[in-house]
Amino acid sequence: MSQYVSRLGRRSSAAPPRLRLHRRPRRVAMLSVHTSPLHQPGTGDAGGMNVYIVELAQRLAAINIEVEIFTRATTGGLPPTVELAPGVLVRHIDAGPYEGLAKEELPAQLCAFTHGVMQAWAGHRPGHYDLVHSHYWLSGHVGWLAAQRWGTPLVHAMHTMAKVKNANLADGDTPEPAARVIGEMQIVAAADRLIANTAEEADELARHYDAEPGKIAVVHPGVNLDRFRPADGRAAARARLDLPQDALIPLFAGRIQPLKAPDVLLRAVAVLLDQRPDLRSKLVVPVVGGPSGSGLAKPEGLQKLAARLGISDVVRFRPPVGQDQLADWFRAASVLVVPSYSESFGLVAIEAQATGTPVLAASVGGLPVAVRDGETGFLVQGHEPARYARVLAELADHPELPERMGAAAARHAQSFGWDTAAAATADVYTAAVQSHRRHVRSQHG
Repeated sequence: MSQYVSRLGRRSSAAPPRLRLHRRPRRVAMLSVHTSPLHQPGTGDAGGMNVYIVELAQRLAAINIEVEIFTRATTGGLPPTVELAPGVLVRHIDAGPYEGLAKEELPAQLCAFTHGVMQAWAGHRPGHYDLVHSHYWLSGHVGWLAAQRWGTPLVHAMHTMAKVKNANLADGDTPEPAARVIGEMQIVAAADRLIANTAEEADELARHYDAEPGKIAVVHPGVNLDRFRPADGRAAARARLDLPQDALIPLFAGRIQPLKAPDVLLRAVAVLLDQRPDLRSKLVVPVVGGPSGSGLAKPEGLQKLAARLGISDVVRFRPPVGQDQLADWFRAASVLVVPSYSESFGLVAIEAQATGTPVLAASVGGLPVAVRDGETGFLVQGHEPARYARVLAELADHPELPERMGAAAARHAQSFGWDTAAAATADVYTAAVQSHRRHVRSQHG
């Protein structure tokens, strides 16, 4: 069930009782300006948000809420619409050049994108969309205008917040601009409901953005439990990926950028091998993903770091892979390492656990919700490589740990199915529709 939280995490009296939540919306316009749900996660700006939108939309369609996802066309010749699944339609909007446009340049294209959204809407009868659900602040600005024009409620998911990111910057990373901070403040004020991944994110919305507690709903993201499961186990996955059976394999999987801190893993491995040179022959460190965001400024930076640290022989760089192969990488790993400086939730942490692999993560953002410290993985305070190295040494000395913690991790992940997330999101939609109607009636009363 969705949670309406106050700053203290209690259920707010502003939430309408469950029995009064009458009608779910029939059709939702979902906005994802800067990244397409059709893009493979791990490439460019595609990541956990892509997975979130695809899985949520499919599960909403399964409970009879049709979803139309508006996204920016990034290559020429794309069809105007693509059916992603029954009840889920992706609409490609022309806004700016197809290629070579960085996310930071997209605010200048929001007017063109909004025009495309309005053109699509103009071809329908009034009332075609019952609700707008925008993802990330760029989409929120389009959603704000669309919801007002259509007379529908706006539900917004931040995914990441500029103020939170700027308070937790990696060394040398680029701060989010003031324009984004202002834009996020405007969207938070305009939205009928805000979806937060965790109670901590809900508190950050209230604390940093003055969000009304009664508008905030906590809905944990889900995991595709059919795809991410233990399957035939670690040994079989290692055989498929040509990895040694007896190796210690700490895996990094994600976009390569300072925020995600893959360098912390490499530095930890260097510390470990300096202390324990006997482990060199038993260590394989896969880095699966591509440069993204500010990481594009130095696309070969991580490879050069591995060379400087003298660990190129144990690190294996792999390009981004599809979801099914990603599940195999998770299964093959001894541990997934998530040393991020900021994570609203950390979807990969739940995905890895669902396959039976424990997680070594920074204790930031939503990761303490995703990982049970000492049971399904390890949480580390800060980003000191030596702290991560100590955990890797413990895993090397106790080879039974990945199996034991992995079994607990797989059980823990079962509570994060997307069906649960979609049902909770549908409750948020219904509450937004009801409060929007009350607001309209009060204005015309």
